[in-house]
Amino acid sequence: MKKNNKLATGIAIGIGIGTAIGVATGNLGLWLSVGVAIGVGIGTTLNEKNKTKESNKN
Repeated sequence: MKKNNKLATGIAIGIGIGTAIGVATGNLGLWLSVGVAIGVGIGTTLNEKNKTKESNKN
């Protein structure tokens, strides 16, 4: 059984968004770290929703 890691997916999305904004504004260091922080938030939220769904099935 394959388990999807939502945290890694969220971080990847955040890095992509942060990099794009950072390149556009010329401040890559700031926006890359902001993107990682946002990605962790997204990934954690997705993990919690997944856990809630699984516990409701039982």
